[in-house]
Amino acid sequence: MDYLLMVFSEDEVYWLEKFVDDWFFVLAIAVFIIELIRYAIKSKITWNFISDSITNFVTLFATTSINALFAVLFYVTLFYFVYEHYSITHLPMTGWTIAGCIILADLAYYWEHRFLHSNGFAWATHNVHHSSPHFNISVAYRHGPLDGLFPLFFHLPLAFLGFNPLIIFFSEVFVQVFQTLLHTEAVKKFPTMIEGVFNTPSHHRVHHATNKKYLDKNYAGIFIIWDRMFGTFAKEDEKVNYGVFPRVNSVNPLKVYFYGYYKLGKQLIKANSWHTRLRLFYKTPIWGWKQENK
Repeated sequence: MDYLLMVFSEDEVYWLEKFVDDWFFVLAIAVFIIELIRYAIKSKITWNFISDSITNFVTLFATTSINALFAVLFYVTLFYFVYEHYSITHLPMTGWTIAGCIILADLAYYWEHRFLHSNGFAWATHNVHHSSPHFNISVAYRHGPLDGLFPLFFHLPLAFLGFNPLIIFFSEVFVQVFQTLLHTEAVKKFPTMIEGVFNTPSHHRVHHATNKKYLDKNYAGIFIIWDRMFGTFAKEDEKVNYGVFPRVNSVNPLKVYFYGYYKLGKQLIKANSWHTRLRLFYKTPIWGWKQENK
């Protein structure tokens, strides 16, 4: 257990984050190639599947570019400002604090993810991730234009608690890396003990479903116990239909990337009052759809 008490330097944590982030992407591409072989054997590869997968990586490039600019101009600076001036303490960078930060970052991710599904403005960016009718590793990299904005509000409290921003950023990456591997149909179910504690491909397939019984379920990052604790868990026990409603029905990267805000814009124009327009921003996507189809 001595390694958990080791104090890490900022450089060591930074390069650990880079190593995990960069090399995991290589691993994810290798897994995607294996998935492609699996789909080819089952004769499930179509032009729509290939085009959809390409669109996923195009949205990844677009969001990564936006996030890089946002991080340089604002995100990183704000975390360090809070950590230096307003944190209640400065926790040492040890194995224990890294493990604790990952757990808290995962809890923060649960509430961030739940928020993204709960109001029109946030859903307009997050629906990009859900809009694919397929489910494979490439879908994990399907991102919306403002996906890098919302983690700020849910992970910044960790800086107030005294976690070094580098540990927070590493924890965010760790949670995202874990989630990436959940986007597959190749793994059916793990043993009951694992399924009971951790998020798994089975649990995450439920999250991507349009089946009525699966809607707004399984927001977890690493630990499915958050969903079990807060009443948003659903078990995969019927065939999953992927996508969003109404469907985007396009593999055009530009249309997929901006469809959520285009749709929200149409709802705002069509709304019969400013009160309704305001509510479209903070009410659930289902409420917005009902208003649009009255």
